[in-house]
Amino acid sequence: LKEQAADSILVLEGALKLNKDLYVHTIRTLDLLAMEPGMVNGETESSTAGLKISAEEIQCQVCYDLGAIYFQQGSTNAAVHENAKEKFFKTKELIAKIGSSSLHFTIDEERLAGYCQACGVLTSSSDDASQQATPYSQIHSCMKSGSYQDLVKIFLEDNLTLSLPVQFRQSVLRELFQKAQQGNDALDEVCFQVCVCNTVCDVLQGRTIDIQFCQLFLKPSKEKIDFLLEVCSRSINLENASEILKRKMAAFLKNLCLGLEDLQLVFMISSHELFIKLLKDDERKLLIDQMRKRSPRINLCTKPVTSFYDIPASASVNIGQLEHQLILSVDPWRIRQILIELHGMTSERQFWTISNKWEVPTVYGSVILGIKDNLTRDLVYILMAKGLHCCAIKDFVHAKQLFAACLELVTEFSPKLRQVMLNEMLLLDIYTHEAGAGASGERPPSDLISRVRGYLEMRVPDIPLRQVVAEECVAFLLNWRENEYLTMQVPLPLVQTNPYVKLGQLLAATCKELPGPKESRRTAKDLWEVVVQICSVSNQHKRGNDGRVSLIKHRESTLGIMYRCVFLISWEYCFFLQEPLVLTTILSLFVKLHNVREDIVNDIAAEHISIWPSSIPNLQSVDFEAVAITVKELVSYALTINANNHFWLIIQADIYFATNQYSAALHYYLQAGAVCSDFFNKMVPPDVYTDQVIKRMIKCCSLLNCHTQVAILCQFLREVDYKTAFKALQEQNSHDAMDSYYEYIWDVTILEYLTYLHHKRGETDKRQIAIKAIGQTELNASNPEEVLQLAAQRRKKKFLQAMAKLYF
Repeated sequence: LKEQAADSILVLEGALKLNKDLYVHTIRTLDLLAMEPGMVNGETESSTAGLKISAEEIQCQVCYDLGAIYFQQGSTNAAVHENAKEKFFKTKELIAKIGSSSLHFTIDEERLAGYCQACGVLTSSSDDASQQATPYSQIHSCMKSGSYQDLVKIFLEDNLTLSLPVQFRQSVLRELFQKAQQGNDALDEVCFQVCVCNTVCDVLQGRTIDIQFCQLFLKPSKEKIDFLLEVCSRSINLENASEILKRKMAAFLKNLCLGLEDLQLVFMISSHELFIKLLKDDERKLLIDQMRKRSPRINLCTKPVTSFYDIPASASVNIGQLEHQLILSVDPWRIRQILIELHGMTSERQFWTISNKWEVPTVYGSVILGIKDNLTRDLVYILMAKGLHCCAIKDFVHAKQLFAACLELVTEFSPKLRQVMLNEMLLLDIYTHEAGAGASGERPPSDLISRVRGYLEMRVPDIPLRQVVAEECVAFLLNWRENEYLTMQVPLPLVQTNPYVKLGQLLAATCKELPGPKESRRTAKDLWEVVVQICSVSNQHKRGNDGRVSLIKHRESTLGIMYRCVFLISWEYCFFLQEPLVLTTILSLFVKLHNVREDIVNDIAAEHISIWPSSIPNLQSVDFEAVAITVKELVSYALTINANNHFWLIIQADIYFATNQYSAALHYYLQAGAVCSDFFNKMVPPDVYTDQVIKRMIKCCSLLNCHTQVAILCQFLREVDYKTAFKALQEQNSHDAMDSYYEYIWDVTILEYLTYLHHKRGETDKRQIAIKAIGQTELNASNPEEVLQLAAQRRKKKFLQAMAKLYF
């Protein structure tokens, strides 16, 4: 359909030039024609037999269809939108002229009106005053030119007429928020003003208040209150407004007063003319009494907080409102204050359950929920849950504040929870360093390394420990090349009891020995044996002297348990590693384990693969399917760390080749060559494009029916594979560019064979192209070797760049 679209448009444009009525056969005329063709008067152009369809009806339908086509095509082309606008306006004129009751065209008039409106917004319509005057066009123009105060004015005026759909209002606000988040600080005020206009509109139409308004009003100021009151005043005409509208606005202002803590701001609202007119005397008196009964509150923004317990509790307001604030707040002092208010109102609720997004690890949950005091329990749970969430979304500043407050709280009554918080703060500091200074290569401070070692060596009984902390600590030491500690200084009991430390020690020792001779690779063999045992199905326990289950954990012979054991190393552990040498080592180990099977055709190449043993005593015990999954996940993760590591790219390509995804394999083979040769402007190193890689690229092209590419790649081998090249060129069903690739062939023998082949088939044009390629002086066999090599290198470069553009 896409290929025929241009022809279809030409036909429809031609149809608009028809200025005569058409006649279509009916059942009656077809019956007459069957009896005697001459009677129907259907043989001349002036025939009036059958059903008449006027030229205006045809043009109306065709204009509408063409307008719809142009509108869909014009996303980046204003001229096409102009064309669409012309067709839609012509459709409107014709419908007005012939009426919308015609049976001979099918036009959705509501959709047509939408199209006309959209075209008026998207195109410059200075010649069309009515289109320019619409609120949509004005808002679009304001957004384009940056006239944001005019935009606010339009929204304010619309609060009286309520003509703009709520979805449109929200989409404009979302666009403003996006621009503000991209660094335009001047838009913060505009976002607030538009949000206020939308909120007042929502109030008047009986919708719930948007969460964005609540967030923007967390810290209200006099200026914000002034603007809000101005919007409220201009959005309701008290003389003509219904009683329902007045009650909605009164309830909004009343709830606003109840939610404010600053009595000065409450007084600003309660003394405003609109407030006095909307609320009856007894309602105002009751509200003011409620305000006066409040205990004085401390403004956390202006008064420094000296201790976590210095903030006084206060009387509460609406429970739902407070719970909403509790969900939104990340300020530990405000969280405590809200909980005190909530517990003052009711002692029956468990407020740690109000949000299903608050999650605390099970290993901690049982300790926290065992706290007897309800307020303390809720506070500890919520502070930890919010801290872990902030940590997950990399908001490390708020996470640190929440954890510090939680640590101060639990220090007074629970040594166990105090150690838990110290462990979580250590993990947070690791994350903070890795995301900050560590990302630029700066080594972590010595005290952080000491704390990591201290955590691993900690021997405090009955402390709930999260597995991820141990994993991250060992990965941290590996990432920052603390190999000396892991191999020489780590305590022996720690190696025996902590599987991650054991793995870290073996990895560190193997990495240290990589440049050395083969006979010094005892640790590589040890690491290999450990991984093979983890990846094997077994029903045995292996316990240390202390009675604990050691690294080789109990495994049943089920595939589900098997996956978990393989991921014990890869998913839960190796995915914290970022040091390239460590990643390369563990990746090459799994690749070698994958290759141990007898299926040599699907072997995967990897760096340092020769350091691992070549066989496994009990081959049947290894779950190679799980190993294959682990290799895929590991190489995908490694490429997120460094997408330009050509050895990792070759592994990814080999994986796709082994799973018969030939186009994807070619993509990664070409990418591997591109990243190490400046997009093929330099020679690809021979250890990247080995004969095995070239042969796999040849097979990929062959199975994709790109036979000319096969012939060209045969030249890349150390010894040109003429047999494969000639066989590929004999294929006549080739899906590549065929003769346009001849300029990339530098082997004269292949070009001579092409000339013979085209002559034999009678393909004169292609034969001439091959002869022209042979005739280039730089391919003359009498040239010096340097000239011939330069010619070959130039053609290699151009061919690989052309392939890259095809498969990238």
